[in-house]
Amino acid sequence: MSCKVDKEELFRLAREARERAYAPYSGFQVGAALLAGSGRIYQGCNIENAAYTPTNCAERTAFFKAVSEGEREFEAICIVGGRQGAPCSFTAPCGVCRQVMMEFCSPETFLVILAADQEHMKEYRLEELLPEGFGPDNLKQSG
Repeated sequence: MSCKVDKEELFRLAREARERAYAPYSGFQVGAALLAGSGRIYQGCNIENAAYTPTNCAERTAFFKAVSEGEREFEAICIVGGRQGAPCSFTAPCGVCRQVMMEFCSPETFLVILAADQEHMKEYRLEELLPEGFGPDNLKQSG
């Protein structure tokens, strides 16, 4: 499936999700908007925890919501982040989030959009952010 990626709409929804972030410890709020192959968009925000390890990133929140709703194919994600009360800045996904993307997305086609605002966006394919990534295909037996 291939949906048309409306970058402005993804940015708007990611920025909206950022406002719901729970980041009392770092003060760094992140929002994400994930476009599924079905055309549905799932929002996620970072959710911190006093024990730190249980903290969940915005990107994974969006993916887990989508997967829990039955989605398995994804086209693009837009990520916005920044210090609470400050404008958005370019915020790249952490390594764990990149690995989750590798589980469900085609590294050659999945689009990762980092946005500071609607005029300033950086675009990457997952394979650029996670070269030589380990995914489901690595576990398939040949023969």
